[in-house]
Amino acid sequence: MSKINTALCSFGMSGWVFHGPFIDVHPDFNLYAVFERTKNLAEEKYPNIKTFRSLEDMLKDDNVDLVIVNTPNITHYQYTKKCLEAGKHVVVEKPFTVSSTEAEELIALAKKQDVKLSVFHNRRWDSDYLTVKKVIEKDVLGDIVEAELHYDRFDPELSYKTHKETPTEGVGSLYDLGSHIIDQALQLFGMPKSVFASLDAFRDNSEVGDYFDVKLYYDTKYVTLKSSYFVREPLPAYSIHGTKGSFVKSKADIQETELQKHLKPNSANWGIEPESESGILNILKNGEFNKSFVTTEQGNYMRYYEGISDAILNNKPLPVTAEDATDVIRVIEAAMRSNQEKRIVDL
Repeated sequence: MSKINTALCSFGMSGWVFHGPFIDVHPDFNLYAVFERTKNLAEEKYPNIKTFRSLEDMLKDDNVDLVIVNTPNITHYQYTKKCLEAGKHVVVEKPFTVSSTEAEELIALAKKQDVKLSVFHNRRWDSDYLTVKKVIEKDVLGDIVEAELHYDRFDPELSYKTHKETPTEGVGSLYDLGSHIIDQALQLFGMPKSVFASLDAFRDNSEVGDYFDVKLYYDTKYVTLKSSYFVREPLPAYSIHGTKGSFVKSKADIQETELQKHLKPNSANWGIEPESESGILNILKNGEFNKSFVTTEQGNYMRYYEGISDAILNNKPLPVTAEDATDVIRVIEAAMRSNQEKRIVDL
């Protein structure tokens, strides 16, 4: 194929913010089609796109090579299964599925169909996370003994998106926000031995979780993952402590803000944080404590789609594997079980 004809399963925020812009400007992709039941929102932004009124009709089009499943969490398994059965390559929004059983079934189906299956864990290419990753890899902190990752916000009102506030499987902040920092923690530290979690809902009339405190237990370290909708004064998004010192970093990746302003991901200075958001490194060096600022790495979600292109066209490794995304779901399942049974759950 000369270009990868790509279809979106919806054109809400994820379609026009996180996927459309990258597919549109990357030379290896053609933003070919979209599934919209009644509206023509994608056509307003991309006049050459083909609009389908049903997923089934879109999948019958032999020109479609890759499908982006960017629909509500509860539909990920069903939609992805249909796409794979139709012989399409698939990128699924996070969280991959509601359960690890569903995830394993989709992995097996993708192998049977000999197509690529990846999950859009784009936060691996956030500027703040890339900075933390680089500091840890430099080994300047010594042996890591404790880490804390936050994904906080101040948003006491219920979402206007009813599917996000309806108490069904796969909803709540642990799935929506937790998926991001669980994936980051697993990339930095690997799978934990066990999990302990407290989950709650504090917004008025909320029927889904908007708070979590998840503890990941390793042989030589502890990792805490936290999120609350009632954090007005931001805490460090990353606090990493080792035997030689500490590194703290704010959550300051600007890509989502830039995309919401309709900036294209090939714009000048894309993904570069303000210098004021530099991380703080405080370590023991040559017998003395040395405190310094660490310049933030450049964020770039385009690296994900570059990896997808390379995987489809050149059979290179996927930028995010479905197996990695399944591990995220396993941690979520363990956290929910821990909260329900009020105990540490082994993995």
